[in-house]
Amino acid sequence: MVQPPAHSPADPANAAEGGADVELDAPWAAQPERRAALVASARHGQRLDKAVVAMAPEFSRTHLQGLIEQGHVSVDAVPVRTPSRKVLAGQAIAVDLVPTAESRAFRPEALPIAIVFEDAHLMVIDKAAGMVVHPAAGNWSGTLLNALLAHHRGAASLPRAGIVHRLDKDTSGLMVVGKTLPALTALARAIAAREVHREYLALAQGEVYPAAFSVDAPIGRDPQSRVRMAVLASGRPARTDVQTVAVAAGYSALRCTLHTGRTHQIRVHLASRGHPLVADAVYGGKPALGMTRQALHATRLAFVHPASGKEVSFEALPPPDLASAWRNVVQGRA
Repeated sequence: MVQPPAHSPADPANAAEGGADVELDAPWAAQPERRAALVASARHGQRLDKAVVAMAPEFSRTHLQGLIEQGHVSVDAVPVRTPSRKVLAGQAIAVDLVPTAESRAFRPEALPIAIVFEDAHLMVIDKAAGMVVHPAAGNWSGTLLNALLAHHRGAASLPRAGIVHRLDKDTSGLMVVGKTLPALTALARAIAAREVHREYLALAQGEVYPAAFSVDAPIGRDPQSRVRMAVLASGRPARTDVQTVAVAAGYSALRCTLHTGRTHQIRVHLASRGHPLVADAVYGGKPALGMTRQALHATRLAFVHPASGKEVSFEALPPPDLASAWRNVVQGRA
């Protein structure tokens, strides 16, 4: 076994927080717990990561290996970053149990968000391109959820901090967020019932005709790639209305209206017809017209206010990159 040293000094953080009772799962705990132990003779020659697992069995071996590689584990007071290093009987191992990225994700961050409308019940936000909506692998901080937790106290008590629907990271535009549980519930039901009007501006490759049509094709996870969606017979129903505003030099300016809200819906539906969005690398779109991110913007949002019962609508102009590219196509200068 790995045994605690007979005369190890008490760790100040543990003393203040009650030793092993420190709440490691608190989303924004300031200090990680430190555990220390001596290598028993039975573990002489064992890998360091296995010895650390014995000290903190509630964490996965993968997470503990990551702590070693990040310098949070020391042997005889010297940081060691090699999980496979062999330990010797009598050596003192100390590990700072930094919480997992997931457990630290749901914390408030004072991030800038463009608020189009706000009252006691809901917010309408003009999300910037590049902002992730909800924490996930690779984006455990800097998300809209983190910003909402910092913006108002009630967000912490709501599922997903009140987020009702999402936009892809590189899609800009309007989103509605609930600030109370009744508002969140009503908005979620309205979206499920297809009672929320969502309109997008998009630039696609190729000349898109006819001038107005609908794509009614089910969407599911692409069996060949986990990062893509695809039109699949086994997918969930999805419908997008498309109106061609202008065509110039092999590009089309489009207005797209969602009837459903499947992941990547507009991107998938247009790509399935041979017209991927400009700069949408995931679905075959190439950078053009000054665009280096997918050319998609949620420009209009309309719904019945859950408290007043009145229909409200909001519009947001596209950001400069898409606005410039849009003008070039509409004015025939692409």
